[in-house]
Amino acid sequence: MVNRRKNTPGTAGQRPTAPPGGRFTPPRGRSLPSVLMAMLIATPALANDAPDLVELKRLVHQDCGSCHGLTLKGGLGPDIRPQTIEHYDPDVLTGVILDGIEGTAMPPWRPLITEEEAIWIADYLLKGE
Repeated sequence: MVNRRKNTPGTAGQRPTAPPGGRFTPPRGRSLPSVLMAMLIATPALANDAPDLVELKRLVHQDCGSCHGLTLKGGLGPDIRPQTIEHYDPDVLTGVILDGIEGTAMPPWRPLITEEEAIWIADYLLKGE
């Protein structure tokens, strides 16, 4: 949607404020019911808690692979193939994925992935493909 509102001095980049009286008016050409309907239709897609396995595999091989090597045999970070990490408890690996390892290059992924996704990644790393 193109903002056709002219900026007045001192308002560039500011969000528009509610009109006097504070009533919400939907964007031009859209009624309030259509805006609400669009939100309701989108809600089930956003509420889906199942991890996207294709996306998680890509994350492991691309994002984890950027330090652990694209084949996960090691690089800046250690080898994380199943045969080299089989002695780790899945809960420990999940914690390392979520919280990183302080004082090392291993970052915390908690801000970017859910605990369920981290559990899946730990299991994927332990079992391989």
